[in-house]
Amino acid sequence: MVTCVSVLGSTGSIGRQSLDIISRMPIRVAALTAGQNVERMAQQCRQFRPELAVMATERVAGELQAQISDLPIRVAWGEAGLLEAATLEDADCVITAVVGMVGLKPTLAAIRKGKRIGLANKETLVCAGELVMAEAEKYHAQIVPVDSEHSAIFQCMMGLSSRSEVRRLILTCSGGPFFGMDRERLAHVTKADALRHPNWKMGAKITVDCATLMNKGLEVIEAMRLYHLPLEQVDVVIHRQSIVHSLVECVDGAVMAQLGTPDMRLPIQLALTYPQRMPCPVQPLSLTECGPLTFSQPDVEAFPCLALARECAMAGGTACPVMNGANEAAVALFLQDEIGFYDIYHLVSGAVKAVPFVRDPSLEEILEADHLAREAVASGR
Repeated sequence: MVTCVSVLGSTGSIGRQSLDIISRMPIRVAALTAGQNVERMAQQCRQFRPELAVMATERVAGELQAQISDLPIRVAWGEAGLLEAATLEDADCVITAVVGMVGLKPTLAAIRKGKRIGLANKETLVCAGELVMAEAEKYHAQIVPVDSEHSAIFQCMMGLSSRSEVRRLILTCSGGPFFGMDRERLAHVTKADALRHPNWKMGAKITVDCATLMNKGLEVIEAMRLYHLPLEQVDVVIHRQSIVHSLVECVDGAVMAQLGTPDMRLPIQLALTYPQRMPCPVQPLSLTECGPLTFSQPDVEAFPCLALARECAMAGGTACPVMNGANEAAVALFLQDEIGFYDIYHLVSGAVKAVPFVRDPSLEEILEADHLAREAVASGR
């Protein structure tokens, strides 16, 4: 069990739930980081009294400083502040709950300090998974996934002696708010429609990714990197109830699953207490009350982002960071009501075709691919 934590992205959904868990445990908070939400960050600073608080810009950092001037908390901003928060000596764990590519550098910095990573920032492994996992091995940094699906796989694999016992990983997917719709109906859905997830309360960007099934595509890539398995050993099934969080099929045909109520606090707590388990505030699952559990194949014709993600996973190299960066940019436009639902897929696939491919990219080439992808989306609108 960890003793001191830095929470990157503390005012977002995962960050707030992480702090809810931390507040119930003997864990000290070394640093909190956020984007623009000064009011919530000020409240968190008063409750958890971190050594360091980081905001996205100098302006909002100044606003925070004014609100907590009576507290002995240093305030910083920008990438430099994020990197400091990720590498504070006292923190033995860093929860990476920031959204997007902004999480890559601080995650790598924390890994190079040998810290445990409570990984909720999927872009880290999607864009630079091979590099990140190599660095984690080199610096003996433990990565414990916070995403419910990858935490489920992590838990299912605890009893296996090696990855050679795994036939395939099966990621479950709720299907999002548009399950069962065809392309004609999907062409007319709105932002408000996309943000009505049936089971989970999450941030806007990941909720839209769930609606397009891009989120599941990103998780396929993440699973490949995290568990060192080829694409053909990672599958996706639609499971509307979000009770089975993922499964591992073994070479002998046995299938292990992790079940639980759809509450992110359970995998968050495990990332902090592993290898131990402790009582959790999450409502226990009642098998007699949760209803029937159903499974079906995803419709990749109606939801082409999932197939696109698998194509990029197969290509490797900079295909994945290009896809990810383009998706971030396109989803931002969708959330601003500037493009339609299927424009997300068209802009992302266009960027994947337009940006030059690099087979074995360095970190600098990965970051450049991300930049070019965003430019391609802006010019392709």
